[in-house]
Amino acid sequence: MNKIEHIGIAVKNLKESNELFSKLLGAPPYKTEVVESEGVATSFFKAGPNKIELLEGLNEASPISKFILKRGEGIHHIAMDVTDIYAEIERLKKEGFTVIHESPKKGADNKIIAFLHPKSSNGVLIELCQDSE
Repeated sequence: MNKIEHIGIAVKNLKESNELFSKLLGAPPYKTEVVESEGVATSFFKAGPNKIELLEGLNEASPISKFILKRGEGIHHIAMDVTDIYAEIERLKKEGFTVIHESPKKGADNKIIAFLHPKSSNGVLIELCQDSE
């Protein structure tokens, strides 16, 4: 793993949260995007060398909407940048981690992604992400 790529925060209202984080970080989001396959609308902020992703569920069936209903708004996941997501998935499986996605899929911000189940990582949802080619 190379670095923390971003921290994902589940929010109820992306527009209001964009305003809040713009004030907090002193700059607007550099990118907003809808990822239909994940049922989310996202926005990305830069905070120095780090990134924050805000996620709003598009409907009640969205994983983000379900997360907020169960736990409320807040940190949803930590994303780790990897060079070879396929090799990293295999390495982590051998280390005993439970992988939610055996094969990477398209994510936001021009990434391919896969998640580790939080039960195998001390209750933290970990996202592996690699730049799309």
